[in-house]
Amino acid sequence: MAKKTPALDAKGHRKFGMRDKFAYAAGDFGCNMSFALKGTVQTFWLVYMMMETGLLSILLLLVQIWDAVNDPLIGSMIDNDHRKYKLGKYKTYIFVGACGLLVGGAAVFLPFPNAAVWVKAVLFVVGYIIWDAFYTIANVPYGSMLSLVTEDNAERAQLSTWRSVGSMVGGMIPGMILPMLIWQKVKFDGTTDFLNKIEIPEGFAKEQFLVNPNTGKAYEMGEAVLSPATGKQVEILLGDRVFWTALIMGILGFIAFMFMIKFITVRVNENSVKASEGEKINIIKSFGTFMKNRPAVGATVAAMGMFLGMQSATTANAIMFATYFGQASMSGVVQIIGFLPMFIFMPFVKKIVNKFGKKEASVFGTIVSLVGGAIMLIFPLVPFQYALPVYMIGLVVFGIGMGVYTCVSWAMMGDAIDYNEWKYGRREEGTVYSLHSFFRKLAQGVGPSIVLLVMGALGYVENLGTIGQSAETALNMCWLVAGLYLLSAVLQFIGLAVIYNLDKKTVAKMNEELGRNEAEAKEPVSVVE
Repeated sequence: MAKKTPALDAKGHRKFGMRDKFAYAAGDFGCNMSFALKGTVQTFWLVYMMMETGLLSILLLLVQIWDAVNDPLIGSMIDNDHRKYKLGKYKTYIFVGACGLLVGGAAVFLPFPNAAVWVKAVLFVVGYIIWDAFYTIANVPYGSMLSLVTEDNAERAQLSTWRSVGSMVGGMIPGMILPMLIWQKVKFDGTTDFLNKIEIPEGFAKEQFLVNPNTGKAYEMGEAVLSPATGKQVEILLGDRVFWTALIMGILGFIAFMFMIKFITVRVNENSVKASEGEKINIIKSFGTFMKNRPAVGATVAAMGMFLGMQSATTANAIMFATYFGQASMSGVVQIIGFLPMFIFMPFVKKIVNKFGKKEASVFGTIVSLVGGAIMLIFPLVPFQYALPVYMIGLVVFGIGMGVYTCVSWAMMGDAIDYNEWKYGRREEGTVYSLHSFFRKLAQGVGPSIVLLVMGALGYVENLGTIGQSAETALNMCWLVAGLYLLSAVLQFIGLAVIYNLDKKTVAKMNEELGRNEAEAKEPVSVVE
C-alpha cells in the first residue's frame, strides 16, 4: 500500500494541521515537567530543609535575577546564530536543553536537611543555576517558534491554545499528584515510633503529640495526630520523594520534547531577522526597542501580574493548607479543580478570537478574575466549615476569567513580535520573546522573595515547620493568599486593558501591511538600461 503523500502549502511545506498543534502542546508539556516544580522549590527549602526565610528570600532573588538576565542573552545568541543545523536552529537548542533537564530538575532538590547552613546555600544556588540554565536553553527557542510555525493569525491563536493545553496538562498532573506524594499525614500507630517521623518544633515536647489537643485524651490506634498549636492534622514533607519525583519528571519532559522535535514543522525562515545583511543583534538597542513596543510591554505586565500573584502564592498556599486546613496533601487537587474551568474555552477560542479579538476577550476575562479575587477576600472571614467552599468558589471564578487569556497569551506575544517588525523593521523573535521572559522571570524571583519576607512578618517561624505555627499565623496565610490572587488580577487588567494596544482592528491592519511589504520584497526588480 502506497504511503499517503501529505498536502503541501504554497511554499512546499506540509500544510499546518493537527500534527503541529499536538506537537507544540507536547513541547510545553515538556517545559512544565520542569517548570511545575518551581512552586515546590520554596516549600522544599522552607519546610524540609528549614532554611531561614530571610536567607532563602535573598538566595531566591539572586538566582532568579540571573535566571532573568540569561534569557535575553540566550535569546540574542539564538538570533545571532546563523549556522546550519541538521535539526534546524531552534530544534537543536531545544534538544540540548531537554538533555540537560533530564537531571537538571532534580539538582535543586538534593535532600540534606542536616547540612550546615553554608552547605545548604551552596547546594541551593548551584543546583538552581544548573536547572535554570538548561530550562532557558530549551524554553526560549520553544517560545520563539510559535511565530515560525505559521504566519496565519488564526493558526497562531490555535497554536497558543494548544500550548496552553500542554502547559495546563503539564502543570496539572504534577500539581495534583505531587502534593499527594510528598506530603504524608501522621497517624497514631499504637507506639511512640511515629514521633521519629516528626521534626518536633522548638518549644514543644514529644508528649504533646501523644494527646489530642482538642479533647485532651490520648490518641487511639489509627487516629490522626493533630498539631498542639492549631489542632489541625499533622503532615510531614518527604524530601527524598521530591528528589526522585523530579528525576522522573525530567524523563517524561525529555520524551515530550523529542516528540515535538520530530513532528512539528517550521515554515518561516529561521534566519529572517534582518541579520542576513550581516548585522548583529544589539541586545541594548533591542531592549530599548522592546520598551517602545506597547503590545510586548502590555503582554509582559499581564504575565508578570500572573506570576507575581499566582506563582508567588504557591508557597503561602501550601503553608495555608498545611496550617489552616490541615490538608496539604490535597492542596494540589483543590487548585486543579479551581482551574479546570479554563478548559471550557479551548474548543471555542478560534471563534472567540475571530469575533471579538484577542485583546477584547482577554480584557473581559480579567474583569471576571477581579471578581474572583474579591470573593477570595471573604473566605478568611467566614466560619471555618465554610471557608474552603468559599475559597474554591473564588478560585473557580478567577479561573474562568483566566480562561481566554491563558489560551491566547502566546499568540498575543506572536502579534507583539509582528508589531516589532511592523513599527521598527526587525522581527527579532528570540530577543523579543526572551526579553518578555526576562521580566516574567524577574517577577517569579521578586514575587516569591517578597512573599517569604511577608510570611515572616506575618508570624511564620521557619524552625517550627508547619507543625508548630500558631493559629494566628495560619489565618494570616489565608489573607496573604487571597491578596496575592487579587493583585494578580489587577496587574493583568492594567497590562491588557491599558497598555496592550493591538485590538482586533489594529491586528488586521498590521497583518495586511506586513503581507504587502513581504509581497513587494519578493517582486523582481526591473533593470532599465
